[in-house]
Amino acid sequence: MKKLFVLFCATLLVVASSGAALADWSPKRPIELIAPAGPGGGWDLLCRTIQKTLKEEKLVDRPVLVTNKPGGGGATGWNYLKGKEGKGEYIAATSTLLILNNLFGKSPLSYKDFTVLANLQAEWIAVAVAKDAPWTNGKELFEAIDADPDGMVIGVGPALGNDDHISFLMLAQKYGVDPQKIKFVVYPKTAAEQIPALMGGHVKAITIGLAEVMEQHKADNLRIIGISSKERLESLPNVKPWVEQGVDMIFPHWRGIIAAPGLSEEQIAYWQGTIEKMIETPTWKEQLEKLEWAPFYQNPAEFAASLADQTENFQSTLKRVGLIK
Repeated sequence: MKKLFVLFCATLLVVASSGAALADWSPKRPIELIAPAGPGGGWDLLCRTIQKTLKEEKLVDRPVLVTNKPGGGGATGWNYLKGKEGKGEYIAATSTLLILNNLFGKSPLSYKDFTVLANLQAEWIAVAVAKDAPWTNGKELFEAIDADPDGMVIGVGPALGNDDHISFLMLAQKYGVDPQKIKFVVYPKTAAEQIPALMGGHVKAITIGLAEVMEQHKADNLRIIGISSKERLESLPNVKPWVEQGVDMIFPHWRGIIAAPGLSEEQIAYWQGTIEKMIETPTWKEQLEKLEWAPFYQNPAEFAASLADQTENFQSTLKRVGLIK
């Protein structure tokens, strides 16, 4: 009986220690949130929203820093993250561009090169023009592009092949304009360069995440002429979505976070638990509402499965429209 009791206690100790191990890891150095683009863009806004929530809700006991690493359509920041193998304090914002860069042959990186953590939010894509531009809707804008493609330059960032770019090409097709005629200028720092370029007359329109131009639109510094949502938004009652303009296109743009490759189960469990607490806090919910972002949480397993599905679907679609072979 005594031996059985000792064995029972030993078993409890093993179980308890293994359970504690999963919860024992925590950041040992400052947490670095990597925005792989310039300030003001969607990745930057996501990182700063996470930073604000983690700090204000006291979810972590280490400093939380945001580092902007623009370049290569996100590849500069993601390559930096890849070099931090096994270090759980490094996290980067990501989106479909990680998939698309790979499919277009612009980067060898894919989601498989990292530790997938969470999908967090979705937003709608906007097309904006200067406040005094003559085009008030999609039909007028694409008629102008069709008539003078060389003069109707469109700003996009941080690289060709992202959701903003592809959604604009899809709109062109819907309006009967040859996508190959459209002239794009790429702004690696996204909103930080696109908005000044639009306001300065260097481009005629920009395709961009809604949150990145919301305040400028409300301040009457530029004008949003259409968004990719399924219905009008309460915050933009006078802006018609494309479906209301006679175009059958609804296009959500999601963003999530990835970590360095080679994270342990304990590190992943720590971040999953922290993130699941974060998305339930008042600070997080208030920021999403302010930015017109829809909550779109997927845990590590769900997010990895979604990335695999999207990779397959994008590859099929891009081949069909002739953008890749």
